[in-house]
Amino acid sequence: MYTIVLGAASIVSSLFDRRGYFAHRCARAWSHLILKTTGVRVAVEGLDRIAPGTTYVFVSNHQSIYDTPVIFASLPYQLRIIAKESLARFPVLGWHLKRGGHLFVDRRHPDRAGILRRWRALVSEGLSLIIYAEGTRSADGHVARFKAGSFLLAIQAGLPIVPVAVIGTRQVMPKGRLRTEPAEVTLVVHDPIQPPATTAPTVHDAKALADRAHEIVAAAVERRQFAAV
Repeated sequence: MYTIVLGAASIVSSLFDRRGYFAHRCARAWSHLILKTTGVRVAVEGLDRIAPGTTYVFVSNHQSIYDTPVIFASLPYQLRIIAKESLARFPVLGWHLKRGGHLFVDRRHPDRAGILRRWRALVSEGLSLIIYAEGTRSADGHVARFKAGSFLLAIQAGLPIVPVAVIGTRQVMPKGRLRTEPAEVTLVVHDPIQPPATTAPTVHDAKALADRAHEIVAAAVERRQFAAV
């Protein structure tokens, strides 16, 4: 019931709130409710490492579709997702997400200049971004190498990167399974990484930043999720 009510309120709000502020509040409320009703308990660590009111690029691993409600419920920021273009073609959902300010990327033919313009527009509105830098959900829970494209844009926009480790959502609903299981999940927010100060960043710069963020997130996941296995 709350999915229908909050979904309808969010869609209607997108008709007059083009920045998507109210829609995001609906998404946060829905996230809290879906976690509670499916028995998912979330412990958040490291919020004191980031400053309220600052615009960040949050970079996370991706284990489950539950990662998004965990992140939305736990991070007190106006967040917008960077997602693959195919999601924008979903009836109603894609239209709604576009109107809410979420950013879609055609991975085969990325318009980097256009994406950068959208990034800067979002920053000017005080919005932060969330990226699943592996590009897809992990099949085994281990963190795959981060793709460098979004990191290049972050450098160009001068935005700090915040590595975020989501630990335990694979126990709730792993890739390929439709049912959920109650579980305890941990979200670890790491110290922000300032992008290199350069007017002409290279792919090498982006890969170095991606590898640094990956090392931090992967170490947390391996230590907390697999050490006792």
